[in-house]
Amino acid sequence: MKLSYRKGQMAVASVMLAVMGSAAMADVPSWCGPNEASLALVDGFGGNSWRLVTTASGQAEAALCPSITDYQYADGQGNTQKAISDIKSFAARGTKAIVVFGDAGPAVLPALKAAYEAGSVVVPYRVDVGGEAGKDYTKFIGSSFKDDGVSWGNWIKSILPDGGNVLFLSGPAGNSQGLDELAGMKTVLDDKYVFINPEPFDVTNWDPSLTQQVLSAEIAKNEKIDVIVSDFGPSLVGALPVFKKFNRSIPAIATSDGNSLGCFWTDNVKDNPDFKLFTVATGNDNVRLAVQWAVAAATGGTPPTDEIFKAPVFEDSVSGSPSAVQCRPDLPGSIYLSATMSGDDQAKAVNK
Repeated sequence: MKLSYRKGQMAVASVMLAVMGSAAMADVPSWCGPNEASLALVDGFGGNSWRLVTTASGQAEAALCPSITDYQYADGQGNTQKAISDIKSFAARGTKAIVVFGDAGPAVLPALKAAYEAGSVVVPYRVDVGGEAGKDYTKFIGSSFKDDGVSWGNWIKSILPDGGNVLFLSGPAGNSQGLDELAGMKTVLDDKYVFINPEPFDVTNWDPSLTQQVLSAEIAKNEKIDVIVSDFGPSLVGALPVFKKFNRSIPAIATSDGNSLGCFWTDNVKDNPDFKLFTVATGNDNVRLAVQWAVAAATGGTPPTDEIFKAPVFEDSVSGSPSAVQCRPDLPGSIYLSATMSGDDQAKAVNK
């Protein structure tokens, strides 16, 4: 397999070379067909640890199929026009399959449609880009964000049966992930549970520094926060020590996993009796399902049965089911132990 990388991908390449060596000896998966094809992964933004691990996971999945003879990656760097240009460029070069994390949403749909009409297999995933499968692109592979909200809501009910104050933090204003998660929670939580954030959620852009600003302001403003819900748990870590400045215990947290958060809980739970933690898998492996669909369509393989990535519950400090809180202090905080890729390989991908 020929591998091509844009700026900043050399660490990922070293992980891939190791994966490819072992994949050559493994059984070929059913979604890998006999026809040779090229594949590209396009990120709207690839500049944080979650994206680096996700990118490495997508590349590792593609490497399981020997029919993929050329693999390329492009980072839109948060610039919608660059992401659009990347999609168009791969299509113009005749790339057979293009997997797209469309951060800009419907803004990238015309480029996806043009690539699809030019003959590429086009699989957007995780972010709703609008349009219609079979007309504007090959297949959309979503994520069960509403189910995450249901899982969080059920756990909140179990630890706060009489109700309480809930603070919900999500990403950019109006993002579909946060709205779906909120809808899931509200199927479970009744009026005894009061959301004290601005509707529909506190906006953080999934940026750790902005998350710290927002959470610090909410801590100062609200005397009673019974549970914090966030769809990117590691971004909370920098702000949680603020509770100590107000002589308050860190409250219960329902969120997604991250090594930095698990280790923070391990180090601080004894001094914070209210600090319960519940996480769902942060979803790095969503890309694996998207790659499987794209490779199946491009190589003549058998498509997977799932069209939606379902993030499992990962940690519960109360019941310990399916696992207690996990921490790997020997590895960077910026890895995700719920991912299929080993923590050690993730550490290589994020340039330890």
